Amino acid sequence: MATLPQIKRRTRSIQSTSKITRAMELVAASKMRRTQAAALSARPYAEMMRHVLADLAETVPMMDRDLLPPLLQQREPVQNIELIVVTPDRGLCGGLPANLNRRAAHFLLEKGGSARIAAVGRKGRDFLRRTGQTIVAEFIGISDNPSFEEVRPIAQVAIQDFVSGEADEVYLVYTRFVNAVVQTPEVFKVLPVEPPVDAETWRIDYIYEPDRETVLTELLPRYVERQVYEAILEAIASEQSARMVAMRNATEAANDMIRELTLLYNKARQEAITKELLDISGGVEALMGAR
Repeated sequence: MATLPQIKRRTRSIQSTSKITRAMELVAASKMRRTQAAALSARPYAEMMRHVLADLAETVPMMDRDLLPPLLQQREPVQNIELIVVTPDRGLCGGLPANLNRRAAHFLLEKGGSARIAAVGRKGRDFLRRTGQTIVAEFIGISDNPSFEEVRPIAQVAIQDFVSGEADEVYLVYTRFVNAVVQTPEVFKVLPVEPPVDAETWRIDYIYEPDRETVLTELLPRYVERQVYEAILEAIASEQSARMVAMRNATEAANDMIRELTLLYNKARQEAITKELLDISGGVEALMGAR
């Protein structure tokens, strides 16, 4: 059994750790509320853009294949795939990075085992680099409250690689924010753009100037950029939520250990006191016997 000083040192160490994890939980909770609000506020705009794109896409079947906007052109066979992997820069957020990396690895295996990688975040970059993937772009240190212009270069890389023919398809791996305790890794096809078929367009009769084809060509890059921006916001909200939960669990585990150590300390102290009393009693009896 550990000695009393050892138990006290261990308890103080865990108490310090508990204070740190508690502080990190509060910081993550504050950031989570802000990032959650940003992610949720971005959804209506993205949804409306999907409706407009779905309405414009009704023109696509009537267009000559050679005149299709570049971002709509399907290529067969698909030879080169590009994957945008959005992961946290830092750890201490539970199994979120591992789940994202596992989802990306599973997707790569389904597609043949290799792809061009645009890594957003250190965790995904380091994992994919260890697996021998080709990293064509890195985006590290994105803030917890990114502006649209800060995220736009990520989408521009994907658009340029697709238009130039270096990538035949571009996919996005990110974590969709569901609630504070549930974050779901998802894979979304960014390019070529596939106009949503489930969006309701019959309720609004849009009037386009100068014409539908021109508006469609101009809207497609903005649509891709917006999809990437929304995914980044969802990923950041998921990261802060996962970190808050992980730090809460760590704090609770530390408090449980402190209670166990306190009980162990009290038992060891009681044993020491009992031993001292027995020694004193034994000494008294020995003195009385000597008389």
